[in-house]
Amino acid sequence: MSQRILVIDDDPFSIQLIEKSLGEEGYEILFASSGRDGLRLLTDEKPHLVILDIMMPDLDGWVTCSRIREVSAVPIIMLTARDSRTDIVRGLRAGADDYLAKPFHPDELSARVSAILRRISMPPFDQKIPLRFGNGELVIDPIDRQVFLVGNLVELTPKEFDLLLFMAYRAGQVLRTDFIFENVWSYDSDVNVESVKWYVWRLRKRIEKNPGKPKYIITERGVGYRFLPHY
Repeated sequence: MSQRILVIDDDPFSIQLIEKSLGEEGYEILFASSGRDGLRLLTDEKPHLVILDIMMPDLDGWVTCSRIREVSAVPIIMLTARDSRTDIVRGLRAGADDYLAKPFHPDELSARVSAILRRISMPPFDQKIPLRFGNGELVIDPIDRQVFLVGNLVELTPKEFDLLLFMAYRAGQVLRTDFIFENVWSYDSDVNVESVKWYVWRLRKRIEKNPGKPKYIITERGVGYRFLPHY
């Protein structure tokens, strides 16, 4: 049975682009032109993923996203009319899993969709078993708190390891900088949200073959970071 994707958008051009791109990939595409219609289809059809535009009549994307999150954990990709940090952060706070700025390329949309569906279909990480990424190139051992890159032990500080493990367990997700800080550092810490950027820079120096062109820890401009698993 093909996976169902619910598209909530009233823009004919976007709808045509999504239908062509994802329909050719074999997905079953459902369309709703308003937030209220989208919520009804969500209940009736139980899609595997939702693509949600922000600017719509009736209920806008932020309200619709919040309503979806009240009843479902279905992954949501939000479409933003512009690459605005405010819009993106607001969408992520409302419960979106990812975002894509309009105009978008069909190949990027297809890649985002397949990555999210692949992630949710995977069994959860066993916190007693080492995590392996990049076909075993990067190994993170949560029990012994050790990291290996191409078989070589990587020296990390305790906080660097905590940061890496936190991101690795959420591989593929967009992680806001403030969300990372709130979960990796305690509120009585001497560091602040801006320190996350410095720790990410240090971590890249240790686990990336080319820190200037990172393979694993990708910057989501104006929002935060994403750990790419490269299975």
